[in-house]
Amino acid sequence: LSRISCQKIWKRMRLGFVAVVAVLLVTAVVDGFSFTVKPRHAILSQTSLLLQRTRLAAASNADAEELESSTFAKNALTVASAAASLAGKIVVVKYGGNAMTSPSLSLSFCQDVAALQKLGIKVVVVHGGGPQINNMLDRVGIESTWQGGMRVSSAEVVEVAEMVLCGTVNKKIANGICSAGGRAIGISGRDDNLLQCTKQVDKNGYDLGYVGKVDAVNTRLLTQMLDIGVTPVVAPIGTGIGDEKNIAYNVNADVAAGRIAGELKASSVLFLTDIAGVLDKEMKLLRSLTTSDIDALIEDETITGGMIPKVTYATDAVKLGVGGAFITDGRVPHALLNEMLALDNSDGSDQGGTVVTL
Repeated sequence: LSRISCQKIWKRMRLGFVAVVAVLLVTAVVDGFSFTVKPRHAILSQTSLLLQRTRLAAASNADAEELESSTFAKNALTVASAAASLAGKIVVVKYGGNAMTSPSLSLSFCQDVAALQKLGIKVVVVHGGGPQINNMLDRVGIESTWQGGMRVSSAEVVEVAEMVLCGTVNKKIANGICSAGGRAIGISGRDDNLLQCTKQVDKNGYDLGYVGKVDAVNTRLLTQMLDIGVTPVVAPIGTGIGDEKNIAYNVNADVAAGRIAGELKASSVLFLTDIAGVLDKEMKLLRSLTTSDIDALIEDETITGGMIPKVTYATDAVKLGVGGAFITDGRVPHALLNEMLALDNSDGSDQGGTVVTL
């Protein structure tokens, strides 16, 4: 053989060797780095399995997309149904506890109010501020006590409560709603005689000081604000009547919210609390209570302390014609919006809470 022929033969041998090594390497990778060359039927079987898995994955993705689309549509229908049933109606919300002191929960609450306004729902906010009052009382060295879930309110305590509630707390809430895209104006129960009060007498004979019992509500002021698309944010400091016109009364925010809801014949009243709702003695949630149930639970001391005003005035609101009273967990983000979207079924949301009915 010539030198040129030998070079061609050697070149072809090298190419063949490289091709064999390449096949072995590819087979090794597919087979988990085993250098055993599989028969043709085994390779075809593996390819078929791979294609089958690919089809299953594609089908699974399609099912997931269909489920997501279905969930979105269901939620959209729920929102549309709730908005349509509540449009133009009045909802009163008692706002307090951790929902006020947590920046993130406060933001979500203000966003909820603004969103409900845009859906055509008229919202009245009645706020508390117990922790803020306590902080200021400690700073100025004034002591206060509690009886039957009510703060015993001397003239000095009421002066501090009015300063805190009608000042910083009230304006912060109103501003938060406006910042979220809504419209709100902060007022107190003394403005335009909104909450007209007499001295509250405790049934057990305790002198509660200047704790006010709401005798009348200036609903005209509230309806005028609501009719122009503004949410009244009410600080629960009431005014005296007649010769006591210049006396300021400290009104429990739950009391004020329930009475305002009743006088407005609101569609619903919500009490945002720091617990899931009304609990039994085993600390289990009671999802639904009648007014007679509540009387019995107070009698046997299942319901005590600060929960008493909530259930009492939830009951009174229902008796005055409010469509439904809900005691729910304000620690849940967007608790207000969650409840509003579930109210169309009159049994609240799945986030917890207690529904009070006749």
